Amino acid sequence: MEHDHQRAPFWRSRFGLGWIVLAAVAAWFLWEEHRAHLLGFLPYAFLLACPLMHVFMHRGHHHGGGHHQHGDDREDKRRQP
Repeated sequence: MEHDHQRAPFWRSRFGLGWIVLAAVAAWFLWEEHRAHLLGFLPYAFLLACPLMHVFMHRGHHHGGGHHQHGDDREDKRRQP
């Protein structure tokens, strides 16, 4: 006689729920003790985000080469036999 027992996911076990509660309590104490430091860094984080967004969001523009319009070269390739 075979029993098809499926184990519960880790986060639904007693051990997993204990870790979730422990992590929540630790996060609460970290927030309470370091809130001033984190909120004080927030304006600098916005200023740092501007150049980082510029670098990572312009990656696909191919700014290294010649001076041509981006839409024209795609249309020319379609027209060539």
